[in-house]
Amino acid sequence: MAVYSSTGVNGRGRRTRLTALAILLTLFLASCSASTDRRLVEGIAEEGDASFYMPPNPAPTGKPGEIVRTERLLSAPDGTNAWRVLYHSTDVTGADIIVSGVVIAPDNDAPTGSRKVVGWGHPTTGAVARCAPSNGVDPFDLIEGMRPLLAAGYVISYADYPGLGVQGQSSYLIGTSEGNSVLDAVRAARNIPETAAGSEVLLWGHSQGGQAVLFAGQDAKKYAPEIAVRAVAVAAPAADLATLFNDDIADASGVTLGSYAFAAFESVYSAQYPGLSLDQILTDAGTAATPGMAELCLLGQHTQLHDQALALVGNYIRNDPATTQPWATMLAENTPGATPLGVPLFVAQGESDALVLPSATQGFVSKLCAAGQDVIFKMYPDTTHATIANKAAPDVVSFFGAVLAGNPPASTC
Repeated sequence: MAVYSSTGVNGRGRRTRLTALAILLTLFLASCSASTDRRLVEGIAEEGDASFYMPPNPAPTGKPGEIVRTERLLSAPDGTNAWRVLYHSTDVTGADIIVSGVVIAPDNDAPTGSRKVVGWGHPTTGAVARCAPSNGVDPFDLIEGMRPLLAAGYVISYADYPGLGVQGQSSYLIGTSEGNSVLDAVRAARNIPETAAGSEVLLWGHSQGGQAVLFAGQDAKKYAPEIAVRAVAVAAPAADLATLFNDDIADASGVTLGSYAFAAFESVYSAQYPGLSLDQILTDAGTAATPGMAELCLLGQHTQLHDQALALVGNYIRNDPATTQPWATMLAENTPGATPLGVPLFVAQGESDALVLPSATQGFVSKLCAAGQDVIFKMYPDTTHATIANKAAPDVVSFFGAVLAGNPPASTC
């Protein structure tokens, strides 16, 4: 199924790269576990019913994190209770929106009366409602490091992100919307009494989810002052958006990610920037194809998405979005790091990552270090974009434990 292309990009020379579809589909398959297989065999894997994701009409108002609806998940991992949830959040425009997600908690008594919460940021699954991870055959399949995190006694919550699960405007790579939904998933977990979720929070995300938790971390004190973020960990984060698109746009990886992101940006920012349009940065062919591509999920529609992306390679971008206004401003606003986290940050990067390049993550880390952020940066040999989060998970759990014990690792800056 993997399709390869050899492309010279920005003077880096020719290199063979898996397309985003193959890379990210591999991520889905690599994350499957024996527990997943058992639940499928036992017939208790459960896709979400469409009616669960339909908010009451008229939609209720509520505070961020306030729960609209819960549904017990019978396919919860052994030794846990889990819920599919709808809850209130706030998007980048300040609007009250309803978001879906999942909460998992150990089913034994919390040893200290309350549990720490891990807010998980999932990697790309798509940009429209039916692509939500919580609505899949296994709602737990993409939580990389789930087993050791649960074994350590943490509650885990994740947001589908706005526009996934519940119908709404796409939030793909819209940092504030994603980050708020992650924090509000934590709030939702705290609003389920059976979780015993406390106020101490750890944030962990991969790829798109890395960007989401970085925004959650930098905005937490202002947006959710009642919770205490203690540490943040990311694997191959979509951090510097201009660099990410510049690195990838010359092959199907960039076209795929671009179709999701550019469609979302045009929709979300059209009121702020009158006249905003895709044809400011995309070719006629790219402008015509992008809205339809943005409707396709990575899993289940990968062949169709890949074929369209591959057909646009070399004929997608008209003008560089990193230097074309207002697109350059939008990319900058959705690049994390403008505000220091104020807590320790662990950054994992695979040396063989062909989607989020090691040089991009190294550059992002250097900027954070220069701004005074404590960063523990670790490169993993022979590790790809698909495998980096699972590879780094034991180190992430150790990092979280050390921070909570008051012995954070020394910054590698």
